[in-house]
Order: sequence, then structure tokens, then C-alpha cells
Amino acid sequence: MFITFEGPEGSGKSSVLDKICHQLEHDGFNVVKTREPGGTPISEQIRNIILDKSNTNLEPRTEALLYAASRRQHLVEKIWPALKEGKIVLCDRYLDSSLAYQGNARGLGYENILAINNFATENTFPDLTILFDIQPELGLERISKNSNREVNRLDLEKLDFHKKVREGFLELAKKYPERFYIVDASQPFLDVCLEVYDLIKYKLKVNNK
Repeated sequence: MFITFEGPEGSGKSSVLDKICHQLEHDGFNVVKTREPGGTPISEQIRNIILDKSNTNLEPRTEALLYAASRRQHLVEKIWPALKEGKIVLCDRYLDSSLAYQGNARGLGYENILAINNFATENTFPDLTILFDIQPELGLERISKNSNREVNRLDLEKLDFHKKVREGFLELAKKYPERFYIVDASQPFLDVCLEVYDLIKYKLKVNNK
């Protein structure tokens, strides 16, 4: 199964993903943990360009194309081979982030971003997308309190941008209800982990029938 973890900045999805990955491996599952942008050496180099705080002049369409290029390389080198081998792929962000961030928050439009990414991914969508929903104010507050977290160029956007990101994700959840599952990410960390773990175990059971 190909499972993606999505959400606004500070939603806690990366920390939950780490916890879930460890538990699934403990339970005997063959899991690949990865992230976007990044996941492979070439894709990580593209990530450095996208998230570098000094790249303030990065134009929105350029940004969208860089994400798609990184995603293509990631799929070819890591995700597709892992899925072919029957592994569970847990990915921190994927194309829904491009739709929410560049499509909605940057104002480039869902259809334009979807067209770019359908070309890059050959229409590869996740089997399950878990959306960690949180009020932007709370997410940004979490970031400011976490000295260990990488602060990137997108974290520094204004509050209105982050509100549009959240709106974009919620709109996508309505558009693709068959693969989206919304989690209240403002809950205590362990409660969120348990909810997500139970969901994934259920989906794996259904998928293997």
C-alpha cells in the first residue's frame, strides 16, 4: 500500500509517521519511510532549493515545477520499486501538498497543478491519504516552540497563506473522499498515533483480503 501523510505546517504528521513506521515494523510489516520533497539524493537536492530561506525570489510556477520534478525522481527511484516488491510505503507529503500549497495558497489552480503532477507521476495516487487537520495558528505556535524542527521558507509565509493551505487540503478531502481520512491533529500526540495506527491496520486487513 501507498500511504501519504498530509497536513499544514505544525500538524505533527512527521512525528506520527515515525511512530507508526516503528510500530508497523515491530509488527512484522515491511515498511519504507520516505518524504517529499526529497526521499532520494537527487530529490533531496531539489528540496534544498525549494525550502532554502534565502530563495525569496522563487517564482510560484517554478516552485510547482520543482516539486513535480522532485516527485518524479522519487517515484522512479524509490516509491515504485518498493510497491513492486510488495512493501508498505509511508510518505510524508505527496501531490496533495502541491495542490493545497501551489494550487490553492499560491493561486495557481488545482487543474494546472494536477496536470503538471499527472504528467510527472503517470497518474499515481496514494491508496490512503491521512490528513492531519489543525488550525494554522496552533500549528505555527507548535513550530515556534519546537527548537529541534527545521524552519523552512514555507514556515515563514504569512498566516493568510497557511489558512489557504488548510482550506486547500479540506477541499481535496471533499473531492477525494474514497482515499482521504481526516484526523483532528490538535488532539494529544498519542491519541493521534493510536487513531492513525488503527486506521492503517484496518486498511491493510481489507487490502489483503
